[in-house]
Amino acid sequence: MIEKTISQIKFEIGQIDKLFEAYADLLERTQKEQLDLVEVTALASIVHSFYNGLENIFLSVAKGVDADVPTGSNWHRDLLTRMTEATSQRKPVLKVETTQQLADYMGFRHFYRHSYSFFLDWNELSKLIIPLAEVWMQVKAEFYLFLKDLQTD
Repeated sequence: MIEKTISQIKFEIGQIDKLFEAYADLLERTQKEQLDLVEVTALASIVHSFYNGLENIFLSVAKGVDADVPTGSNWHRDLLTRMTEATSQRKPVLKVETTQQLADYMGFRHFYRHSYSFFLDWNELSKLIIPLAEVWMQVKAEFYLFLKDLQTD
């Protein structure tokens, strides 16, 4: 079961990397130019996809390693919080500071799913987009440390 979980985590990391590659030009333009509604909507979709990919990894860990997936109305938040906790089967997946940053992405993903795109505010979205590549590098580094621990246990 651990091998399947490792494979799923690596697959999702690759998918998130592809997301950054596919939208590299647009992500670069956010640093220099004023964006229109279509571009802001596309960027919101990137943030949504980014967090979905992360949550897929969290679910893989919860199912494949912990054998326990949170339930209830706060399961998304509980799942994220659990990634900072060690269990008898594993070390923490992420640092607490990292999950605190990711909580903003989770919150945005919820907003995005339940709102109309014309309500998007670039000033708010930019707080997630501007640091996105750096956040991903940090998260990915922590994922690889976790994978290393999984493979050596």
